[in-house]
Amino acid sequence: MSITDGLSRRGALAVIGGSMVAAGGLRAASGEDAIRHAIPSTGETIPVIGLGTSRTFDVGDSEAELDRLVEVMQIFFDRNGTVIDSSPMYGTSEIVIGKLLERIGKPDDVFAATKVWIDGQAAGVAQMDESMERMGVSVMDLMQVHNLRDWRSHLETLKTWKDEGKIRYIGMTPSHGRDHDDFEQVMQSEPLDCVQFSYNVLDRQVEERLLPLAADRGMATMINRPFQRGELFQKAGGKALPDWAAEIDCTTWAQVFLKFIVSHPAVTCVIPATAKAHHMEDNMSAGFGRLPDAALRAEIIATVEAL
Repeated sequence: MSITDGLSRRGALAVIGGSMVAAGGLRAASGEDAIRHAIPSTGETIPVIGLGTSRTFDVGDSEAELDRLVEVMQIFFDRNGTVIDSSPMYGTSEIVIGKLLERIGKPDDVFAATKVWIDGQAAGVAQMDESMERMGVSVMDLMQVHNLRDWRSHLETLKTWKDEGKIRYIGMTPSHGRDHDDFEQVMQSEPLDCVQFSYNVLDRQVEERLLPLAADRGMATMINRPFQRGELFQKAGGKALPDWAAEIDCTTWAQVFLKFIVSHPAVTCVIPATAKAHHMEDNMSAGFGRLPDAALRAEIIATVEAL
């Protein structure tokens, strides 16, 4: 989520009131178990709410920004978060993650994920080694080929590194909708542990083929762009939550949007990005409580489309 998303989100939160957002955060910290989904290839479970770092963590050496992000990161872990996703494509985000983890004392259960985004096998090896150094991990939990870039070269390296124990899971991402046909073919033929793509209540294209295929092939799914780059908050701004939101323990629109995603049976986790502490509290609260069933998912779609 970008900074402009944050501005529109503020408007969506205002109608509900800050006290309800705070209540959601307190619920998450109260000892209630976080919702976890399994990675099919191993059965290992991870929390359904992770942390994306595109744009929001690209702050360079700014001490003021790093100080602000320390609070954001601490809230993430306090609310049972583990999965942090990045990429060399995201500027200084990997470096910033490494600095933040060092400052707060890296939790034992951090699940570090990043990507390779370059042409050439040798260049890919160098880039992935650099990413691991930047993020301060000796073993990368999930390494993904970003946007299918030179995926044949990099996938061979990833298979070798997984056998050697240098990475735990192999993943891949398409470049949004335009590469879905090519990506589907890769998913059908290659032993990927995890795939990452966009999905939200407005953008449901992957429900047709990619999500069912991931389920059939035993692949975990990591979801990005959960708020449609702020468009969902623009639609919901000034609108009161429907009564049914209480049925799934939601006090904000953000929680509704996130719970819609993670309630899909083929979704493993979602990675909203934010650089704001109150947004992190809000996001993490979506990882607790009840999820919508099929009937309520349809109601959420109808409600949002009518906003």
